[in-house]
Amino acid sequence: MMTVTAPPQTHFAHPTAVVDEGARIGANTRIWHFSHIYPQAVIGADCILGQNVMVANGVTIGNACKIQNNVSLYEGVVLEDYVFCGPSMVFTNVQTPRCLFPRNHSDDYFETRVKRGASIGANATIVCGVTLHECAFVAAGSVVIRDVPAYAMVAGVPARIIGYMCERGERLKFDAAGRATTSYGQRYRRGPDGLVGKEA
Repeated sequence: MMTVTAPPQTHFAHPTAVVDEGARIGANTRIWHFSHIYPQAVIGADCILGQNVMVANGVTIGNACKIQNNVSLYEGVVLEDYVFCGPSMVFTNVQTPRCLFPRNHSDDYFETRVKRGASIGANATIVCGVTLHECAFVAAGSVVIRDVPAYAMVAGVPARIIGYMCERGERLKFDAAGRATTSYGQRYRRGPDGLVGKEA
């Protein structure tokens, strides 16, 4: 009996997209109109990159991320799995930019890490050097200048915590003991330090 080996899965890039030689892109990732992927970028499997997305050298994108139109990911940005980046949101990578004295070396760039399941709304700005922890939620138009704890919802300029959200997107309502239960039965707990975690 003959065994047929399926062809390797590949990514899709729209004809107007530019994918530089050397870029590493996972299976089933889709790259849409006018996007540019630099040669030292790493993109996982099952991602969607919308129109006019730029992924620079030294950027790492995990699996199953969704990056909407007009988002630029500069060197130093790390997205873990299942991250959502809304339309026209902004990452920076230099804290004190000057045109006359350019910061164009890796030592000048600050890492920004977005952990698994976090979401960033449209037109939000993430100032470099921060971490958005697991399932953090950044409201549209916010300016994030400090780390965002896991499951926290932040909004405003500068962004401040306005509540907490479960991994599926339900707002968490804590009782006097610091516990919250979602409509589908998942339990969360807020500790004495204010940090929120999912219970087993």
